[in-house]
Amino acid sequence: MGLHDNGTTGPVPGTGTGTGSGADADEDELAALALKILVAGGFGVGKTTLVGSVSEIRPLRTEEALSKAGELVDDTGGVDQKTTTTVAMDFGRITIRSGLSLYLFGTPGQDRFWFMWDELSQGALGAVVLADTRRLEDCFPAVDYFEHRRIPFVVAVNCFTDARRFGAHEVSRALDLDQGTPVVLCDARDKDSGKEVLIRLVEYAGRVHTARLLELVEPQAGSV
Repeated sequence: MGLHDNGTTGPVPGTGTGTGSGADADEDELAALALKILVAGGFGVGKTTLVGSVSEIRPLRTEEALSKAGELVDDTGGVDQKTTTTVAMDFGRITIRSGLSLYLFGTPGQDRFWFMWDELSQGALGAVVLADTRRLEDCFPAVDYFEHRRIPFVVAVNCFTDARRFGAHEVSRALDLDQGTPVVLCDARDKDSGKEVLIRLVEYAGRVHTARLLELVEPQAGSV
């Protein structure tokens, strides 16, 4: 397994990873293309839950218990039941179909850990920005971050049972999203719901990256 120039991971030619048979060959096929996806959003919005619910491997978590000192800097309004917080990242993996896997990196939610975002976003195909309508403003920093860096993203509204329900169009207007940025409703606890969010992101990011490649090619074709 190696890292390619385009930020994806998978078997590198010449390393011998594609010469196995039986179970090894099946594993190589599944790992043919692995795309890096970020899961971002505010504190307590459900990033760790989403990664854990869809991951086909035991997810890596870097959670620590909330402390009294943290109460001075962490706004727990609306998520009073939360007792832990991610201090580095979450990591999981899901196979969308044969030959296509997604590596999921959950980002820390508090602003004091945002310095890690630049490292985590290197080589990412796109991102999921989780939103909670009770604290919608908490996802503004993530939206701004990905918009400014031209990283395709979808907004996934995590539908908490005690939260007021809003339609995708209402959320899009409230966040002042660029036209075409998808907004989907989901339940971060449900594997199928989370998988649908990821499929929507891959499809959208694919269209965005294809359009950008065409923009680069067309001027060159016109100059011939």
